[in-house]
Amino acid sequence: MLPVNKWSCLVTGAGGFLGQRIVRLLLEEEQELEEIRLLDKVFSPQLLLEFSELKHKTKVTVLQGDILDEELLHSACQGVTAVIHSASIIDTGLWRKKDIIMNVNMKGTQLLLEACIAADVPIFLYTSSVEVAGPNSYMKSVRNGHEDDLLESKWNNAYPYSKKLAEKAVLAADGQLLRNGTILHTCSLRPVYIYGEGSIFLQYEINCALKNDKTFARKSEGSMANQVYVDNVAWAHILALRTLRDPEKAQSIGGHFYYITDDTPPQSYSDFNYEVSKEWGFKLGSKIGIPITLLYWAAFILEMISFMLSPILIYEPPFNCHLITLTNSVFTLSYKKAKEDLGYEPRVSWLEAKKKTSQWIGTLVAKNRENLKIKAP
Repeated sequence: MLPVNKWSCLVTGAGGFLGQRIVRLLLEEEQELEEIRLLDKVFSPQLLLEFSELKHKTKVTVLQGDILDEELLHSACQGVTAVIHSASIIDTGLWRKKDIIMNVNMKGTQLLLEACIAADVPIFLYTSSVEVAGPNSYMKSVRNGHEDDLLESKWNNAYPYSKKLAEKAVLAADGQLLRNGTILHTCSLRPVYIYGEGSIFLQYEINCALKNDKTFARKSEGSMANQVYVDNVAWAHILALRTLRDPEKAQSIGGHFYYITDDTPPQSYSDFNYEVSKEWGFKLGSKIGIPITLLYWAAFILEMISFMLSPILIYEPPFNCHLITLTNSVFTLSYKKAKEDLGYEPRVSWLEAKKKTSQWIGTLVAKNRENLKIKAP
């Protein structure tokens, strides 16, 4: 048993882009945190060193392993007060890694949930995704959408489908009576596109632009979406966890999901990439000449070809209907409910987030310049 008011937490995906931010905040902000267990397949030595320097009085236990390892999960959950499940595989493909994505995102969540119930863990906080909600059509606009709209993705692509099923399992488990007489309370956070220093997706876009004379391909015209800074998403997890740890408040948010955005101005993904990198000479390409409708139907035909070939060959189309919809829709959401129920307010302003992200992009530009010098004859 832990001392009175002392508690412990297991964080999955603790070595990842978001997970490591959550861990940092837990170590910095939660003075009564007795132990934090970090579970992931890979941890960098630098990250482990940083965690050890931040830990203060908190015991840090590193558990390197797979989310599908049932024995590991049951061991990791023993004696834990709360679980933050942020481990996930993110992908926009049609067939690529489909089985792996379904296993990790859906089955892994179910196994972790079962391990929590077996170990009488009363709090389960799930990192979901905006793609659980949509967008479903580039022709239908959603502006300042909120939780009461009950938006739900129609896509069967592995990532949105696996996250949707996993979230439903987590929220359905809320209110379950555990063997020790306590009640399990669950909650889900749905962050939008997460950016910031270390984002592999933003790094990919920067690297592509560097190979194209610092020019971003303009992938959408007239679209609008939310982007959220990674530290603000991590802060939302801390606040949600605090709310779940309060017996009275936990009942009001248990079984609910919350959209997590911040004050980053909604814009197209292409415009966003340009906005955070223009300081380093990046620019936007010319406007798209191909109508979106034509692109969508081309994607549909490629998907049909892929489906017909699937019995004998796995063909991954270069783009698909879900990706075209995702990058060409007007789909913005509000964090009003998270503010009301969780007390969430962005900790990092848009200007500060843009500055930090831009400085990081500057290091990528410098690294690319050095690599070119090394390759030069």
